[in-house]
Amino acid sequence: MTVGSAGRRRARQQADAHGDVTQVAGDMHVHPAPVQSPAVQWPVWVGDVPHSAAAFQPRTKVRKKVKAAREGGSDVVLSGPGGVGKSQLAAWFARELRDLERSGGAGLDVLVWVRATGTDQVISAYAEAAGQLHIPGASADDEDGSARLFLRWLAATEMRWMVVLDDVTEPAAVREWWPDNGAGRGWVLATTRREDAQLTEGSRALVRVGLYTDAEARAYLKRRLADAGHAHLHDPDQAGELAAELGHLPLALGHAAAYLINKRLAMADYVTLLRDTGSRLGDLLPTSPNIKGYGRPVTASLLLSLDAVEEADISRLARPLLHLASLMDPLGHPAHLWTTPEALGHLRTARPPQRRRLRKIRPPVLEAEVHSALECLRTYALITQDTATGPLRMHALTARAVRETVPPDALPGVARTAADAIISRWPRHDHEERELAALLRANVVHIDQLTRPALWQPTTHQCFYLVGASFTEAGLYRQAIEHGETALHLTSSIQGPHHPDTVAARGNLAVSCSDVGRFQDALDLGERVLADLERILGPDHPMTLTARSNLASFYSDAGRVQDALDLGERVLADLERIVGSDHPDTLAARSNLAGAYSEAGRVEDALDLGERVLADFERILGPDHPDTLTVRSNLVDLSRHAGRVQDSLDLGERVLADRERILGPDHPDTLTARSNLADSYREAGRVEDALDLGERVLADFERILGPDHPKTLTVRSNLAGFYRDVGRVQDSLDLGERVLADRERILGSDHPDTLTVRSNLVGFYRDVGRVEDALDLGERVLADFERILGPDHPKTLTARSNLADARRAVTEAIRDGDA
Repeated sequence: MTVGSAGRRRARQQADAHGDVTQVAGDMHVHPAPVQSPAVQWPVWVGDVPHSAAAFQPRTKVRKKVKAAREGGSDVVLSGPGGVGKSQLAAWFARELRDLERSGGAGLDVLVWVRATGTDQVISAYAEAAGQLHIPGASADDEDGSARLFLRWLAATEMRWMVVLDDVTEPAAVREWWPDNGAGRGWVLATTRREDAQLTEGSRALVRVGLYTDAEARAYLKRRLADAGHAHLHDPDQAGELAAELGHLPLALGHAAAYLINKRLAMADYVTLLRDTGSRLGDLLPTSPNIKGYGRPVTASLLLSLDAVEEADISRLARPLLHLASLMDPLGHPAHLWTTPEALGHLRTARPPQRRRLRKIRPPVLEAEVHSALECLRTYALITQDTATGPLRMHALTARAVRETVPPDALPGVARTAADAIISRWPRHDHEERELAALLRANVVHIDQLTRPALWQPTTHQCFYLVGASFTEAGLYRQAIEHGETALHLTSSIQGPHHPDTVAARGNLAVSCSDVGRFQDALDLGERVLADLERILGPDHPMTLTARSNLASFYSDAGRVQDALDLGERVLADLERIVGSDHPDTLAARSNLAGAYSEAGRVEDALDLGERVLADFERILGPDHPDTLTVRSNLVDLSRHAGRVQDSLDLGERVLADRERILGPDHPDTLTARSNLADSYREAGRVEDALDLGERVLADFERILGPDHPKTLTVRSNLAGFYRDVGRVQDSLDLGERVLADRERILGSDHPDTLTVRSNLVGFYRDVGRVEDALDLGERVLADFERILGPDHPKTLTARSNLADARRAVTEAIRDGDA
């Protein structure tokens, strides 16, 4: 009997029913009974969420941004440099969601925490999750396949899940492993030091994590020490200093707190250790088991990205650029410093050489290569830059960690290169780029503090002279004094008290003292400088002649008019003998002598010499040379003092027109010419014209030099006088009182310009009938002038005359019954 298809089908169905044996065409097949899959153990946790750092700070503003993005359906990327606490924030969110009760739509069913520095780590974590979820097809022998099954499961599941990709190093590599929140039940939170555009693809929101605020840093230190049972180590007065020294970096504060606890060290002593540039970060911020959640050494953490940068940087300029940037002010430095010829030359020798046929060659460095290397450093957050043209910044501790990698014998060369680059980018006129000048000043000071005495040997670097002159041009006279005193101390101690650089520093300090009204100090320093130069360089050396000319100015400032005149005549005779009658220095000395004649009351001699000087300048330098314009402007004053009012007015209008044409309407010299013209209008009795022009001049000075520049204060004081001239006595008094307050605040109570304004105020009080106030202030003014400038100084004599007027006014008021 032949077995048909029906018989075979019946036999199969019977075998299926029994689950044991099927026999077809004489063959026997054994089928084991299916094994039921084990149940998933909910919730599923993969990876270790970091423990909460001790004294963890809530970072409220950042958390609000993250929660808002999550509620809006966006994944979040926490971006920021090393050590700011990105992982700790991610861990806080992970724990918050993980520890919620899994009910009512809250809590998590699946949490995967993975270190995403490499794709293999991501794949392994995803494969483990697939295994715990018993996803069909997942196999321990095929991690890649299992990981992809897990991604598909995340996109389709109705379960609640969270994936944390901690420390994404290569966004492009992680891109294909980024989960898709297709069902809207999951959330991805990533941390990274990078800010690549691809990190914000799709529905991802980038949230920047920065440093602690001062309040957060203080709160952290206080709580950390208290929690450890050492609240007595917390010093509220020093906590801010400590936080500032560490740049408010959470990682560093964690290490510092552990150091204080372990060493039982006072905060003030620790701050002193930090400020010692000879100390190393590894010693001051050591790894400690007490730093829960912040166990990586600070130096290693800060420079973690450097290897990746060097691998990606085909220009091989990243490390030498970091060395340069590590010396700059953490508040920022101009990016274009590193494309100057000075910087490019240094980078050419600093980067590793190329090899061609057993020869080492060093090709020139191109600007494009510098930009590429800087972009690489920005990508890995070793430096930051808010805008394409904004300053570059490096965190203070990152910079310190980088400096510790610079060979000691190479540091002076790096420092001088940075200073050379600063000089090459210094603005021709500070007022045209005030912010740039301020930034460069700060960076010179910072470089010096870090590398001293690198910029003082073998000679004083030129950048220090620029800083001093820049302080003066900006009207920052006190800072100029401090800078000058520091320069004199350092040159004297490093190069010796008689070195030419030391003598030059003393001369610069004398000029700064004169600017701030310390006339006697300027005179004492000037006399010593002249004596030193006559002894070291000889009486006829150009530096000696300059010192002699400066001393004549100091005599004039101190009210020693005849001494100033006598020395000025000698200087002129010396220059005519040594360099000739038509040398620019001789012309300048002749112009100075004309001013000395005017101060001595020899107004006709001053005017005659001033006219000769102008003719000389026009003949030798030309009518439009800036120095010629200055001499022409001086002649305006000489003409006014000689009573030739119309001549001064006509010449003043020409000077203003010339300066507007040659220098531009906003150049400080043009503003000065405009101010002088207002004075000439006043002398000519055109008080309304003087007032109108004075108001414009003040607005110009405030806009271009700033409201607190000493020249602006002078113009404001002049305007108070113009108000008085037109009978607006209350306006003159109000503005005069403001000028006095400004000068006391900016220049100090005893500056001669402050005394002058106080003296003017005596007249303003008298104008409004406050005669007793005028008398009281006049007596104070006279006492101040006698104490500061001496009883015989011309300004003291004027104050004495004003006081006599005030006394007469009081007497008349009493007689008339008004007081």
